[in-house]
Amino acid sequence: MPESPQRKLIIAIDGPAGAGKSTIASRLARKLGYINLESGAMYRALALKAIEWDVSFDDEAALLRLALNSRIQLEPSVGGNRVLLDGRDVTPRVREQDVSEAASRVSVHPKVREWMVARQQEMGDTGGIVMEGRDIGTVVFPHADVKIFLDADPVIREQRRLQQQHLMGKAAEATAAELRERDRRDRTRAASPLVPAADALVLDSTGMSEDEVLQRVEELVERKRIAAG
Repeated sequence: MPESPQRKLIIAIDGPAGAGKSTIASRLARKLGYINLESGAMYRALALKAIEWDVSFDDEAALLRLALNSRIQLEPSVGGNRVLLDGRDVTPRVREQDVSEAASRVSVHPKVREWMVARQQEMGDTGGIVMEGRDIGTVVFPHADVKIFLDADPVIREQRRLQQQHLMGKAAEATAAELRERDRRDRTRAASPLVPAADALVLDSTGMSEDEVLQRVEELVERKRIAAG
């Protein structure tokens, strides 16, 4: 029986880079008929604009001004979200390595995060969403119906990322080093550090297949849907 609009859940999936949260969030959203909101894609869009406008990643005031004059949209599609920046489709560009690195630096600034959190809350306040990121269950939606912290051994996460990007040699070494640096920044930043919410299910995917992780998440969501009546 379909859910009524009032009963649609807010599902938060947090975790470090390479844990598999983007894939799980996307698949889960498709199965539930929910919207998949990628917080990382929004930071990447702002980072791309900073690159294009030659704004320093360390200048919080300038980045906030840039954000206030930006329009970032996520549009669901069959192949995943389209990312629109000021009406321009930047989906392939925001997945590139330089933008990923820039997004990690842009996202450490408290005022930038405050602006981004407000936009994310506006997009998801009606429910029926699966939102993934690094502070969704702790900051963006602390009252989310379902909170999952998806983690994995750092070496495994590095291997997954390298396989996804088909990297070898020096390119692989550089990407692995960048992933470790992102972990350090995410976990030690003053604004919304990467930590599991107190009421989140912490799921270690190190020895699990993608399908096994999805099954565990679906079981938790189903229990919450039943409890919601």
